[in-house]
Amino acid sequence: MNLEDEFAQYRGQLVAHCYRMLGSLHDAEDAVQETYLRAWRGFADFEERSSVKTWLYRIATRVCLNALQHSSRRMVPSALGAPGIDPHDLETQSLETSWLEPFPDLLLSTDPAQVVGTRQSLRLAMVAALQHLPARQRAVLILRDVLAWQASEVADLLVTTTAAVNSSLQRARAEMAKLAPAEDDFSEPDEPVRRALLDQYAKAFEKADLVALKGLLTQDTRWEMPPIPTWFSGRDDVLGLLATKILPGEGRRILIETSANGQPAFAMYVRGDDGIFHAHSLKVLTLTKAGVSAVMAFHNPSLFAAFGLPIDRCPQE
Repeated sequence: MNLEDEFAQYRGQLVAHCYRMLGSLHDAEDAVQETYLRAWRGFADFEERSSVKTWLYRIATRVCLNALQHSSRRMVPSALGAPGIDPHDLETQSLETSWLEPFPDLLLSTDPAQVVGTRQSLRLAMVAALQHLPARQRAVLILRDVLAWQASEVADLLVTTTAAVNSSLQRARAEMAKLAPAEDDFSEPDEPVRRALLDQYAKAFEKADLVALKGLLTQDTRWEMPPIPTWFSGRDDVLGLLATKILPGEGRRILIETSANGQPAFAMYVRGDDGIFHAHSLKVLTLTKAGVSAVMAFHNPSLFAAFGLPIDRCPQE
């Protein structure tokens, strides 16, 4: 295998690593591009004291830490304040806020054993929680608990001591225990139930069937819509929002299934006056055995391209 092919085989994993650090797919891709540039320039000095993969991760981590010196953490609406209660009173889009972005699962490895662990560490709630950690703590936690590096390896990368790494890891784990969902919250329904739930959700949403949606949402469901700061918590308030914002009737919108952050997702298109369906939002669902417990609806059509989806769709597609 030549060097170019060896570098290329790690691209998806490196983008996922940088995404965990930065919370943005676009920033992660830029970081990986910078990683490869540095790797090409410095390969002559690579002493093979580690694998090429580990060497690339070291470079990528340093690139991310440097980027985080000049940027604010990525946010989700629920981290900014209390939920809204009036669907008629939504805050205007906040384009100045650095919002968390979704991660397309199509970028992940096709190795099932690797995908399971990778996806769990990429779930939206986990990545959102990571954003609350200081940059170096974030790096320590990811390198130790996601990539399973030894404390001594992390210490060497960060030019610190093993004791300092262990102390930083303890603080990071304690903070994540307060912010991140518990392991049980990742327990999705079995595949037949999961498949039926997603099919029913798509059908009900396309028709704006609020009665059907009520049966699919959990009592404590949450609805967020970055870059709109206002968010809603609880089934009744979420249904109130949907009743206000989605027009009833068939043929007004279509949902195309995809997958983001190891979670089911739908790209929603809305029919315009020209009869064409235009990209509207990318909705990432959190499923539990009780139903849909959260929807993160990213109102950013520019995200569609990363998921291999067109901006516009003809009615017959």
